[in-house]
Amino acid sequence: MHFSSFSAFLDMGGYAAYVWSSFAITFFAMFWVVFSAHLTRRKLYREIKNKVAREQRIEKAQKMENTL
Repeated sequence: MHFSSFSAFLDMGGYAAYVWSSFAITFFAMFWVVFSAHLTRRKLYREIKNKVAREQRIEKAQKMENTL
């Protein structure tokens, strides 16, 4: 599509409200997906780290019990 000026581009042939709102909603949704995936990844890494540390503490406690 060819526009005669930048304002005509922004107007989108009279459909600016629909076009720009759909762009905004799409970009917000894409941002939210990336952001929530990042938070989920951080949470999972934290849980895995805590689980490994807990298992190591349990193993250490069991070894101490066996030596007594």
